[in-house]
Amino acid sequence: MQTDFNIAQLADPEIQAADAILRNCVHCGFCTATCPTYVLLGDELDSPRGRIYMIKNLLESDVSAPAKVVKHIDRCLSCLSCMTTCPASVDYMHLVDRARARIEETFARPIGDRWLRRLLAFVVPNPGLFRLAMMGARLVRPLRALLPGRLKGMVGMAAAPVPPRSPMDRPQVFPANTTRTRRVALMNGCAQQVLRPAINESTIRLLTRHGCEVVVAEGAGCCGALVHHMGREAEAHNQAKANIAAWEKAGVEAVVVNASGCGTTVKDYGWMLKDDAEWAARAEKVSAMACDITEIMSEIGLSEVIDADRPTVTYHSACSMQHGQQLREEPKNLLRGAGFKVLEPNEGHLCCGSAGTYNLLQPELATRLQARKVANLKATGGEVIATGNIGCLVQIAGGMGIPVVHTVELLDWATGGPEPKILT
Repeated sequence: MQTDFNIAQLADPEIQAADAILRNCVHCGFCTATCPTYVLLGDELDSPRGRIYMIKNLLESDVSAPAKVVKHIDRCLSCLSCMTTCPASVDYMHLVDRARARIEETFARPIGDRWLRRLLAFVVPNPGLFRLAMMGARLVRPLRALLPGRLKGMVGMAAAPVPPRSPMDRPQVFPANTTRTRRVALMNGCAQQVLRPAINESTIRLLTRHGCEVVVAEGAGCCGALVHHMGREAEAHNQAKANIAAWEKAGVEAVVVNASGCGTTVKDYGWMLKDDAEWAARAEKVSAMACDITEIMSEIGLSEVIDADRPTVTYHSACSMQHGQQLREEPKNLLRGAGFKVLEPNEGHLCCGSAGTYNLLQPELATRLQARKVANLKATGGEVIATGNIGCLVQIAGGMGIPVVHTVELLDWATGGPEPKILT
C-alpha cells in the first residue's frame, strides 16, 4: 500500500511504525473471509482491509477523527483473526491501536458514550470496585428488560451470585509441593478474580503440584488491556509499568497468565513501551518472561494424572489465544493428556463477541456473535465447554445451558484437585 506521510509526520516514531505496517498491505482481501464483523455485515468498511484504508487516511490527514471512521473502528473486535489469515503479515493489531489512540485524542464522543467508557475504565480494573458493581448489578437484574442495551449487558454479567474474594488472590508466596524447579509470578488479573476466583486457585494448585513456587506479587494489577483498547494509552502504560516493577521486585523467572486476553497484552509490553527510554528494555524482558498457563504446563508436562471417567470437552479457543498468542495445540494436547476427549466446533476461528468490553460497548453485534458461537459449540455434543479466557467464559456461559469452565480447572481436577463446582 502506498502512503503519503510528510517528513514532519515521519519524525514521529508512532507514525513511522504505522507507515511500515501500512506498506505491507497488498489489498488482497483474504482478511475479509475471517473477519467476524465483515461476515456479519458484509460491509467493506467493517473489514480489516476497509479499516486499514480509513486508518491510513486518518493518520495522513492530521485532522480530528470523523464520526464515520470512529463507528467502523469501534466495531472492530481486535480478535486478530485477520493477522492469522494475512499472507503479507500485516501488523493490524498495532495499527488499529494507533487509530484508537488518535480517536481518543481528537474525537468528541457523545456524553453517554464518554461516561460509559470512563466508568468501565475506572471500575473494571479495580477488583474491589468491580465486585461492588457486580453486587449492585445483581440487585437491579429484575429490571434488566427496562434498561438501555449497554446497561443490559453490564447487568447480564451478574447472572450468578458474586463469589467471595479468594484468600489466594492476596499478595503472598505459595511454596512448591515437591522439589522446587522454578519461581513464577501469577498474574491474578482484575475481572477474573471477581467473576471466577476458582481459576486462580486451580492455577496455583496445578503449578505448585508441579514444582513451581508461585508469587502473587504486591503492586501487580490490571494488565492494561481494557484501557489500551479504548485508546487511553497513558493509563495503559502506567498499568504496564506497575506490573513490570512488581514482577521485577518479586524476582521471578516467568510470569504466568491464565487469561489469554491479558497474556496477549503482557507479551506486547515491549512494543507498548518501546519508545520509553527508561522502560523499554525492562518491558521487553517481562514480555519475554510472560507465558500462558498452558505454555508452561506443556513445558513441564502433566504428572500423576488420576485415572477416572471424564466428561467430553468441547474446546473453545479464545481469539487472544489462537490469533494473539498463536497458541492452538497446547491447550488441546494438555486436555487429551489429562484424559479428556476433546471436540472442536465449526467456525472456531470466529470471535464469540466478548472481546474485552466489546459486549458492553457493541451489544447488538456481540449478541449476534454469541448466538453463532453458542450454536456451533452446542452442535459438537460436548458435555462441558473449556476455554482459556475469562471474557469468553462469561460470554459463552450466558447463552449455553452447558457448563463452561477454564481449561486449568480441568487440568487441576485431573491431577488431584477438586472437581469444578459447576460440574458437581
